[in-house]
Amino acid sequence: MPEGHSVHRIARQFERNFVGHRIAVSSPQGRFAEGAAVLNGTELTEVWAVGKQMFMGFAGDHWLRIHLGIYGAWDFSGDIQADATIASANGRMGQTNQRGTVFDTEGENSLTSIGAPRKTRVRMAEAEKESALDLATSFPPEPIGQVRVRLLTDTVCADLRGPTACEVLTQEQVDAVLNRLGPDPQRDPSDVAGQKFVDAIRKKNTAIGLLLMDQSVVAGIGNVYRAEILFRAGIDPYRPGKLITVDEAWALWRDWVYLLEIGVNTGQMMTIDGLEGDAWRKAMANRADRHWVYKREGMPCLKCGTNIRLDEMANRKLYWCPSCQT
Repeated sequence: MPEGHSVHRIARQFERNFVGHRIAVSSPQGRFAEGAAVLNGTELTEVWAVGKQMFMGFAGDHWLRIHLGIYGAWDFSGDIQADATIASANGRMGQTNQRGTVFDTEGENSLTSIGAPRKTRVRMAEAEKESALDLATSFPPEPIGQVRVRLLTDTVCADLRGPTACEVLTQEQVDAVLNRLGPDPQRDPSDVAGQKFVDAIRKKNTAIGLLLMDQSVVAGIGNVYRAEILFRAGIDPYRPGKLITVDEAWALWRDWVYLLEIGVNTGQMMTIDGLEGDAWRKAMANRADRHWVYKREGMPCLKCGTNIRLDEMANRKLYWCPSCQT
């Protein structure tokens, strides 16, 4: 499932490419036909994310709420403002990009090229067999597969597939959704938001490994960030929230602020600090080089040498070091 950094990056793409334009909205699949009819031809005025959910404001007090869930993803095509991580995923944004991104030092996929417009056509699936000529000349592309909603301007197209939620809401309904979500430091990094997180953690007897995944406690953390943040803090994932000290709770919040910013800016969940040059580029390209414990079950801990454990917590895989996390 996409974690918070991915959804914020998707929102940025819509800000760069769609906000301020009248949008042709359709539902090639047909399952969102009613909602598409409400939004079609209206201006997209704002886009932002909270945790794993994205909210798109259209003229006339209409909001499109998208929750990608496990299978959802956006495919962008046309003259999009792309960066290296989007290029490496062939225009697809949604599922966690754990394949990594290879950066040139000075080429079009360097960090300095972020935001440079480039013509792209997404690959919808490995089985797609369109010719190179079709890829270069067809716009908008023919919908392929189960496209729930298509957003289209004169130059850019975005197709959504497989979301958990895709619905039109009023402002009042949006507020009701937001009231159910915990703080997101990309929206509010303040101490007030941090205190809300700290209070929510310390009043519960639930394991901290479950609390960090609870979107009503903190918005945006998923399996990868949960494992890595707890390792970085040296906290046993089974310790009850009530036994997390005030200082530890604040440290968790501040680390989430820090790591989320890195994820939004780079497109990867980089959780090992201090990497530079070739070591940083290697880690960006390869998950095994940018995480402490995630997907490292049975391997020696990079700090103490103890084998990393893989448990199951609430039907989700949990990675942790029983020696470093006490």
